[in-house]
Amino acid sequence: MSDLLSGPAITAFFRDGFARTAWRWETRRAYGVPHETEDFRRFLRGEPAVPDPERPWLATMRALRDEGKSVGRVRVLDDPPTDYQRWLLEDVLDSVEAGEDIRYLTRADAEGLGVSMRDFWLFDSRVVGVFHFDGDVSLGMELREDAGVAAAARHIRSLAVPRARPAADTVRQVRSSM
Repeated sequence: MSDLLSGPAITAFFRDGFARTAWRWETRRAYGVPHETEDFRRFLRGEPAVPDPERPWLATMRALRDEGKSVGRVRVLDDPPTDYQRWLLEDVLDSVEAGEDIRYLTRADAEGLGVSMRDFWLFDSRVVGVFHFDGDVSLGMELREDAGVAAAARHIRSLAVPRARPAADTVRQVRSSM
């Protein structure tokens, strides 16, 4: 396995590591991201979210959008959603407003595609950032420039995107069922 990018190195890669497109297949029920821990705990206690329109990810998404780059993802959503998935839905529209195309696919529909359920980013349709985890904690992202791996990632994208629902529709649906 090659060196893994993590934390700030992933954000830095987004600034300079691809020319046109980045797309994520996000399949896990939860992610143990250290800088999110306190916000997630507040959510579980029923406290309102603290808006942060200048957080680094949103700033990066706005900059990429302004450069004409495209960033999108399909998130797999359980029914009912896990606590972590419900928390992500609380501010997903901030990411959409910043320029990211986020869509949701139910876990049943995702598993019905018969494809890998392993998280990855696909950059410029040719470089795949494969995530490695220890439990819910990301160990980092391994960049792979393998034609077969990229073809498999493009195949997943071609199946998932047209079947997935836009974030705004998913937020409305989940809120109405709670």
